[in-house]
This record gives sequence, structure tokens and C-alpha cells, in this order.
Amino acid sequence: MKAAQRVTAIIEREDDGFVALCAELDIASEGTSIEEARTNLIEALTLFFETASPSKVARRSHNEVFVTQVEVPGG
Repeated sequence: MKAAQRVTAIIEREDDGFVALCAELDIASEGTSIEEARTNLIEALTLFFETASPSKVARRSHNEVFVTQVEVPGG
């Protein structure tokens, strides 16, 4: 069994649910709660790593992901 990988999960509210995005691989999932969206993202990522070739994983991987906030002047 391969070692676990740590990736970034960005979770945001969308309408009546939540969307979870893994920025490193551009894989997303959704759920009715934060925990469900997180769990569904883990499931999607697990399936991706189980089925994707190493070259596909390498092509989709963004190794440097920075999450921050910026302030934009109001209009």
C-alpha cells in the first residue's frame, strides 16, 4: 500500500450545499455539509490515485499551491 498523500482541500458554500476542491489536482466534489463534501472529495481523490497512470497524475499535479486572501478596492 502506498503512503498517504497530503493535498489542499478548499471547501466553500454553494447554494444549499458545499463544494470541495483539491487545487493540486483540479478535482472537485460536493456534499450537503462540509464533512460530506470533504468525505466525497477524499473518495474522488482515492479513486483518481487508484486508477490514474503515474504520467496522468504528474500531468495534473500542481506542486505549488498557495491559498491566501487579497483585498480588492470596492467599485
